[in-house]
Amino acid sequence: MVKLKSWEGRLVVCMGLFCAATLICLCIYFVEQGCSGGAFKHAAVSADSRICSDIGRDMLHQGGSAVDGAIAALLCTSVINPQSMGLGGGAIFTIRDKSGKVKVYNSRETVPKSFKAKLLNDCPTEFAFITGSQWIGVPGELRGYQHVHQLYGQLPWARLFEPTIKLARGGTPVPAYLTHLLSIPLIGSLIRNSALCQLFCKQNKTILGKGDILKFPKLAETMETIAKQGADALYTGQIGLDLVQDVREAGGTLTMEDLRSFRVQVADAWPISLGKTRMHIPPPPSGGAVLAFILNVMKGFNLTSNSMKGDQRIQTYHRFVEAAKFANGQKHVIRDPAINCAKNASYLLDGAYADEIRGRISADRTHNNEYYNAQPLVERFGTTHVSVLAEDGSAVSVTSTINQMFGSAIFSPRTGIILNNELADFCGRADSVTAGEQPPSSMAPAILESSGETLVIGGSGGSMITTAVALSVMNHLWLGMSLQEAIAAPVVFVDSKNKLKFEPGFDKTVIAGLKALGHHVEDWKYFFNVVNAVAEQHGCITAVSDRRKKGQASGY
Repeated sequence: MVKLKSWEGRLVVCMGLFCAATLICLCIYFVEQGCSGGAFKHAAVSADSRICSDIGRDMLHQGGSAVDGAIAALLCTSVINPQSMGLGGGAIFTIRDKSGKVKVYNSRETVPKSFKAKLLNDCPTEFAFITGSQWIGVPGELRGYQHVHQLYGQLPWARLFEPTIKLARGGTPVPAYLTHLLSIPLIGSLIRNSALCQLFCKQNKTILGKGDILKFPKLAETMETIAKQGADALYTGQIGLDLVQDVREAGGTLTMEDLRSFRVQVADAWPISLGKTRMHIPPPPSGGAVLAFILNVMKGFNLTSNSMKGDQRIQTYHRFVEAAKFANGQKHVIRDPAINCAKNASYLLDGAYADEIRGRISADRTHNNEYYNAQPLVERFGTTHVSVLAEDGSAVSVTSTINQMFGSAIFSPRTGIILNNELADFCGRADSVTAGEQPPSSMAPAILESSGETLVIGGSGGSMITTAVALSVMNHLWLGMSLQEAIAAPVVFVDSKNKLKFEPGFDKTVIAGLKALGHHVEDWKYFFNVVNAVAEQHGCITAVSDRRKKGQASGY
């Protein structure tokens, strides 16, 4: 055996260590490079716009939690898509912490202690903007932010507001999606004939358009105060007093006692098994149970990529449409359990019930509305959704809203806040309203888990949320589509009268096939279904913001 000199031994050891280090670096490099196709390695945010996704991502990059990223992205969205959400609305957070536990924090609006007598008599019978101060619910958005930040936040509260304060004060070119909405005559008329014209009109009352600058100076002041003083600036302080005064001058009933008494509702997420995947959804009065019901029914058809080939494609959509019709018949049980204890929607997650409904789906025809117990209601469209997956594995799926587009169309000039019309959600879905009650909702922020994959997903579009999210999950989970393809695929919306409305670009062969099975098809031009999602699989993160709203995700 040859004995090495001491310096030769040290050289061999050093070379060995160098080779090992090089190998490790190469492995890390190739793993990093392995996230191809625009995927991210560490974290991602999917919001309604690139600028808001970027703001959320920046918070994560600064060491913020998934909650920090979500709040910052939502604050931004209140300026970039003010028609969808803001401090005058409410939100539902589905949050998975680092340990894997999933909780729901519901800060949706509630009925004020005093409200208009026989309010539901004012509900329209046809599609219309439901405007006016009588529809304003107690806003819970900011209380929700505060609650989840105290539990999960890592960055200082004030830092989450800084980018949006700058945007609101300095202004931004009118975003492309908002420009499109403002050009729609129906929406233009709403703006011109309400206090919203203070924000979205020029001095001659022409509506802002492409190239114009959108500013929210009073909202910037409000956010600056809240950033310094916390949510109490609104719920017990001067901002609340100013907001209440503006609402009451508009004829509303909101009081400081309503604001002071608002509480975030906390609950365990409802779990449901979808084969090898476990989905976590918010309980009622959210729409999570209705989403779970549709997917539970569809699960039993053992869908695969072959289900979209040939005539099987028509049958797959027929089954989905039938499941959606049965779901319409179940929406009446979605009520606030704290107020309506007799209403219990948990049976919608039951496998035996899904089996029963699946057995009632005929392969060769559809049925009349009585077969599904469908109860017509007025459709509504609005809302935003943000999905976040952080580096530590924590996740946030949050849907936020002022309800319909531009809410009640009541603007508070003293605070810069646009007020919700959340009480309109009782229309067609309740025969009474109770003080303190949260209205029924279609919002369904969800987190799905299976071996090797996490999917954080949710949608906006009011009544279209359930359809959009259910189809996206089906497309990705069972039908073999990438997340991008799953969300981009044109949808069929089954309205409350069980009529089918097809998004432009939908397969005409399938439409003809569904008509042949007896389904009633109706033309419709308002498709506001939007899904935002983040998925992690094998160490790589894919983030998709729906292009229907000009969205783009961000990550690192």
